[in-house]
Amino acid sequence: MISKMKKKLGFILGLAGMLALAWAKAHAEDAAAAAPAMSQEVTDMFTNNKVAMDTLWTCVAAMLVFWMNAGFAMLEAGLQQAKNCVNICAKNFVVFAVSSLAFWLVGYGLMFGDGNPFIGLKGIWMLLGPDNSPATGAAYQGVYNSMSWATVPMLAKFFFQVVFAGTTATIVSGAVGGRIKFNTFVVFSFILVAIMYPITGHWIWGGGWLAVRGFWDFSGSTVIHSVGGWASLAGVMVLGPRIGKYRSDGSVNPIMGHNMAIATLGCLILWLGWFGFNPGSTMAASPNDISRILITTNMAAAAGTMAAYFTAWAVLGKPDLSMILNGCLAGLVAITAPCAWVGVGSSIIIGAVGGVLVVFVVLLFDKLKLDDPVGVFGVHLANGIWGTLSLGLFASAPYAGGAAQPPLGLLFGGGMKGLIDQAVGVATVGVFTFVVSYIVWSVLKAVIGIRVSREEEIRGLDIGEHGMEAYADFQIFTAK
Repeated sequence: MISKMKKKLGFILGLAGMLALAWAKAHAEDAAAAAPAMSQEVTDMFTNNKVAMDTLWTCVAAMLVFWMNAGFAMLEAGLQQAKNCVNICAKNFVVFAVSSLAFWLVGYGLMFGDGNPFIGLKGIWMLLGPDNSPATGAAYQGVYNSMSWATVPMLAKFFFQVVFAGTTATIVSGAVGGRIKFNTFVVFSFILVAIMYPITGHWIWGGGWLAVRGFWDFSGSTVIHSVGGWASLAGVMVLGPRIGKYRSDGSVNPIMGHNMAIATLGCLILWLGWFGFNPGSTMAASPNDISRILITTNMAAAAGTMAAYFTAWAVLGKPDLSMILNGCLAGLVAITAPCAWVGVGSSIIIGAVGGVLVVFVVLLFDKLKLDDPVGVFGVHLANGIWGTLSLGLFASAPYAGGAAQPPLGLLFGGGMKGLIDQAVGVATVGVFTFVVSYIVWSVLKAVIGIRVSREEEIRGLDIGEHGMEAYADFQIFTAK
């Protein structure tokens, strides 16, 4: 009896074990079949999160660059006379609106559209394109391939680039301040952003001939700042100096800025904005890259500030505040091209050289009787050139030398090729921008006029051009 019960129990246990094994096998097969789907789901989740973070970072950085318009307005207004304050603010406000429209209608396609080595030919009328695209850019395939490296949506790319374009135009505002007709400046700004800036930008950032040759410019020392500087130089040469700037014997009669507190605020806003300008060019929320570029940017600005401080003290006898402010901006402009590919030590040297350079360049252009009220030539032109060339000197490992990176700089064993390629880019962009700008300024002078009347200039552009004053009803009382 007991034996029979043992047999039945063994049979039941064996059957249960077989059923358990069969269930486990079936469950394992189901899990294995579901694993690829689950893995793909997880992958898609991480991809979507990355695109979202990249897009958020790119847009926030672009907003910081947009805020630089306020910095330029305050800096330029403070460094010029009170009678022209409204005019300066109006130019800096309107110029971004003009730039946005010009870049949307024509400029973006000329700069980033697929075409030939010299100009983009597709997507020129972006207004007629689709409103947006997924991160893959499927709606823009075969149109803006030069921007395919960034995974953010196309309109995020456009927004980041349009604030850059606006910066290029607003650089010109300060150099031609105090004597240019408002409407003429607006027309020139449209032409600059719609045509001139995008053409040279295509050579470098749009996959054009300079990019193929090996020219590198991470955030625009040449693409933006030198272009703005060359356009300014041509404008100043056609305009001539402000009344009273140079005495009959050729000596300089300084025309002081009316509000150095506003100018200082403007410089601080620009310093802040550069933390979007340079790191934002990654168009990706990459912690290591963003952190490194923030530090190289900041240290170059600090070094430029102190270098200009000591240089101005030695040359002028006093630590001139306008030179100190421009020294900060000089360091920022200089580090803009190499910020992603140099070490912190190199960034300090680059910024310091920029701070020394800006003092001597400002004094040089004054001796040449090229009247630049805010120091555009020293800050943006000279240091746009220096910063671009510095990449050929200081690019270093592990940030340079790879297939998708610039070659090592001359001072880090890279040889002369990188420096030569940088020099070729500086020269060709400079010649093109200066010549075309000079022609455009000259045509505008002949067709619609470029300079206000002598009476209006003496009285101030605020009243003559805008019919209002920045400091209405403000009176100065002196003790009797």
